[in-house]
Amino acid sequence: MLLILCVGMVLKYIVGVTWWPSLIVAQVHGFLYMVYLVATMNLGMKARWSWPRMLGVMLGGTVPFLSFYVERRVTRSVHATV
Repeated sequence: MLLILCVGMVLKYIVGVTWWPSLIVAQVHGFLYMVYLVATMNLGMKARWSWPRMLGVMLGGTVPFLSFYVERRVTRSVHATV
C-alpha cells in the first residue's frame, strides 16, 4: 500500500495528475497506521513496557527502515524474558 501511495504522490505533486486510487490508499493507509498505534499501546500495556520502549516501537512504524532495527531489539528482549 505504501508503494501505491508513493506512486500516487509522485503523480500528484511532480507530474500534476490526480490519481484517484492514491486518495483511497492514503485514507486506508492512515487508518491502518492508527490501528497499528493502538495495537502497540495495547501490547505495551499488557507486556508492561516502559513508555520510551512503546514510543520507540511506535516510531519504528513511522521512520523508514527503523522498524527492522526496533523489531530485532524487541524480539531479542522478548526471547530473553521467556
